[in-house]
Amino acid sequence: MKKTALLLIDMMNHMEFEGGEDLLKNTMPMVDRLVALKKRVKEKDIPVIYVNDNFDHWQDNTDAVVEECLNSKGKPVVEKIRPEDDDYFIIKPKHSGFFGTQLDILLKQLEVERVIIAGVATDICVLFTANDAHMREYEICVPEDCSAAETQEAHDSAMRIIEQSLDGDIRAGEKIPIGE
Repeated sequence: MKKTALLLIDMMNHMEFEGGEDLLKNTMPMVDRLVALKKRVKEKDIPVIYVNDNFDHWQDNTDAVVEECLNSKGKPVVEKIRPEDDDYFIIKPKHSGFFGTQLDILLKQLEVERVIIAGVATDICVLFTANDAHMREYEICVPEDCSAAETQEAHDSAMRIIEQSLDGDIRAGEKIPIGE
């Protein structure tokens, strides 16, 4: 099995934007599955990397981002999946977790060849991160039940692209092989 990392995309999220209520509504049913996936990978000593928007707060750190999200509509999600001390946290300026960040350098230092990508929104940041991972020749897994978008249609469309165009494994999170 190739060395793997779990990328959690924009899970520290205040949901305070147009469409945020719909995204929150669709994120709540999947967050427990994502927590279970995170637990499985941590049991196998697989690194967990949060890749998160900075909400235009260029001087904030991880704690400030988490704190802002705990005081917002996104609180129910953040409380369930907040970063632990041994998790990595990367701030991204745009949609892709690779654009303008040190993510690729970190993955190379960790000798990662396969990424499991999960989070929000499936049709934007998850899809763009999966695309950039594919272009960098990482094997990609995007568990279809561990991401969410503002609409089910947008989620399903992005998942089709990930599977068909990016050769991504989109099995359910509980069925994704983890270090076996």
